[in-house]
Amino acid sequence: MKPLIISSTLFLLACSTNAGDWPQFRGPGGRAVSEEKGLPVKWSVTENVRWRAELPGRGVSSPVVADGRIYVTAASMYRERRLHVLCFDAANGEKMWERQLAATGNTMRHPKTSMAAPTPVTDGRHIYALFATGDLAAFNRDGDLLWYRALQRDYPDITNQVGMAASPVLAGETLLLPLENAGDSFALGVDVKTGRNRWKAPRRRDINWVTPLVTRFRGKTAALFQTAGDITAYDADTGEILWSHKGNNLGSVPSPALIDDLVIVPGTPSVALRVSADSKPQVVWKSRKLKAAYASPVVYQGRIYALTDIGIACLDAATGQEIWRERLGHGFSASPVIADGKLYIAKEEGDTSVVELGDKPKILANNDLKETLLATPAIANGAIYLRTEKHLYCIAVKR
Repeated sequence: MKPLIISSTLFLLACSTNAGDWPQFRGPGGRAVSEEKGLPVKWSVTENVRWRAELPGRGVSSPVVADGRIYVTAASMYRERRLHVLCFDAANGEKMWERQLAATGNTMRHPKTSMAAPTPVTDGRHIYALFATGDLAAFNRDGDLLWYRALQRDYPDITNQVGMAASPVLAGETLLLPLENAGDSFALGVDVKTGRNRWKAPRRRDINWVTPLVTRFRGKTAALFQTAGDITAYDADTGEILWSHKGNNLGSVPSPALIDDLVIVPGTPSVALRVSADSKPQVVWKSRKLKAAYASPVVYQGRIYALTDIGIACLDAATGQEIWRERLGHGFSASPVIADGKLYIAKEEGDTSVVELGDKPKILANNDLKETLLATPAIANGAIYLRTEKHLYCIAVKR
């Protein structure tokens, strides 16, 4: 449990990224909503491509964006034993630095995923990268290694034979790590300055890929961890349990969502919870119309949008009642994101559908990049960043 400390200089306090940045999986606060406007509706391999950068290996992690820089991970070589963290200039796609690590943990996985499955997270000054091998590294924005941990050496009983994929999330000075698996299963709160544990909480032993969500509860920063059997809120600073809800058939892949005082918990059925002052969650509604698959739901202007096996379902967030449903085909691994009143939905075969939202949906375009596309899009700097199997694309209107 002792991290390799590269520098004795303490980290500065975790800072907030700029309002237009996309610092973690599904963007600011994990909401999957951007305030950007004027984004392109149509693109191709050549049309409305500001730049394209080649990646050194596979990955299904999303890019993250902060302070004019883009960070992304990849894995290469035999059985993906080589791990990469890369930084690109957001303006022109120039590679600013690349760092490589040797995998120390198990590299067994499902063919669809990769050792570069968890999305990195940044506070604008530091980048934290977790790999499915359990290798965890912290860098500053210039690529200097600050500390490193081989989590599978710290905890040899971690096991996930199809590949871990849940992403780390920042909560102030705590890095939240979801390490829920079939073996030694737990949640970790890691000190961002040192890489050492601040707290460790046992979790349900089961293969799980849900990325935690951070919110506020009774004046404390709460970290929501979800498995198929529960959703539990921990104090992000101490690991104390603030509240917990047991459930059957909750989602083990998609992340929960927030709207006002409701927590939307994906599952079969999905559940809307309101946590009372006595820390007892109350079920406000349940819905089988919001069936959990791979993609996380997104909440926007009082409505929930979720991907089904063949398209999109739109529900009223207050009641759980379905408003409309639209067919879009199939093959969704990435989560949808919203910007400028439009839903951007990346499909595994390489095309991204753009859907105008309203009382009735309107499909504006299907844009094909002709490469496998499993990573959730990132939106920042007036651009859409798409990570395909081999490239990182910056999609933006050419002026």
